[in-house]
Amino acid sequence: MNRPREPWWPLVVMLGLFAITRWPGLMPPSFSAAYALVFCVGACLPAPRALGWTVAVMVVTDLTLCLYYQFARDVDCFTGPGLLYIGLNYAGYAVLYGLGRGARPAAVRLLERYRRLAGVMASTLFLLGGGLLGAIVFYVVTNTASWLLNPFHNPEYTRDLAGWFTALTLGTKGHPPTWEFFRNTLLSGGLFSALFAGSWAAATRQESAREKESTEPEEAPGEPSEAAAPEEARV
Repeated sequence: MNRPREPWWPLVVMLGLFAITRWPGLMPPSFSAAYALVFCVGACLPAPRALGWTVAVMVVTDLTLCLYYQFARDVDCFTGPGLLYIGLNYAGYAVLYGLGRGARPAAVRLLERYRRLAGVMASTLFLLGGGLLGAIVFYVVTNTASWLLNPFHNPEYTRDLAGWFTALTLGTKGHPPTWEFFRNTLLSGGLFSALFAGSWAAATRQESAREKESTEPEEAPGEPSEAAAPEEARV
């Protein structure tokens, strides 16, 4: 049996939300749809073009933000440390995408096993858990890489366990503590994962029902139905 075509409108909605949430000052720090977007693209839409569109939007928005800070805030983002920091984020996104690809088979099985709303809820809850796990992994990976490479030469990031713990909890002086970034990462990852996963599961279920209806053979006019055949046999 052929699987239904993957619905694309959830990706379009999430790409739009992702672009909006990246506007400076609109959301709290680290409160972004990026984590859920990358994870759910791997889990829900693993086609190369879905990943291509996602990466393209991320690169365009990153470039736009760099230009904004360069000319409106007088912050030079095109330095070695700045570009390295962006590269660390993309390494974290790659990990999230891999987690999403690994979660896809289980999410599809849940959606196919249960009917209607139960399947949508089961697959959404599963992907929600994966999105939260992905947000945690992204936070640990990117902050650990920042501690190891220390592109901005922060004196708090000493090369020992205390420095690593500082990178994960307090961060550097003059900035909010990194645990607040972790809180926002977790909240945004859960919120947007639930939104993307729920819309994908519902759209996939609708597409499956629509294709099933279109492939069912129509009853020819004048022919007795299967339910009526036994009645005629008893006459």
